[in-house]
Amino acid sequence: MSAPPSAEAIPVLDHGFVRLDGSLADDLSVVNAARVSFARRKEAMDDSDAGLVRFLMRERHGTPFEHNAFRFHVRCPIFVAREWFRHRIGSYNEFSMRYAEAKDDFYVPAPEDVRTQVGKPGAYTFERVPDELAAETRAALEQSYRSAFATYQGLVDKGIAREIARAVLPVGIYTEFFWTVNARALMNFLSLRNAETAQREIRMFAAAVEELFSTQMPITHAAFLQNGRSGP
Repeated sequence: MSAPPSAEAIPVLDHGFVRLDGSLADDLSVVNAARVSFARRKEAMDDSDAGLVRFLMRERHGTPFEHNAFRFHVRCPIFVAREWFRHRIGSYNEFSMRYAEAKDDFYVPAPEDVRTQVGKPGAYTFERVPDELAAETRAALEQSYRSAFATYQGLVDKGIAREIARAVLPVGIYTEFFWTVNARALMNFLSLRNAETAQREIRMFAAAVEELFSTQMPITHAAFLQNGRSGP
């Protein structure tokens, strides 16, 4: 298992994390981007500026929220990453199993997270399964992971290219990536992924992202909440 790279990383699931690797982002960036229309610039926030942020959010004047940047370092299962990458307003660089050997870290849900799907397409609910079935499911996943990784390692040891050998690995294996995004696109991500309708696993990562966002831009985040978690 790979440990988070720094104390600032927020652990997620069994082997994952979210870390704010760097940022050029604060509430003042929103205010100054908006006030440049009047050739004005502020050095510090005051109550009127907080009101301006709320106005911009409420009236959906979105471009002032784009003049900032967050760079996140994320480690998550591949199936989470593939949902994440659907959010295309941002830049991604991901770990490559063409160039480096895969690590044997796989997602095994906690017993309380093993669930069954109930309902029709578009109207699913998810319910926890009995403890015995949860244990059986976890054991089956672990057995499948061990078998797949042993096959992968055996192929690599025989000289098969990593880009071919990786084809046997399941989407429960962990990957990691860097994601750079502005606050407007970030709020769109949070409105969809830190929501009741999102898959539980990506929602847990989105909650960690939101915690870091709220620390960097507390006034913008508060306006986002006040606006019903709908970004501009």
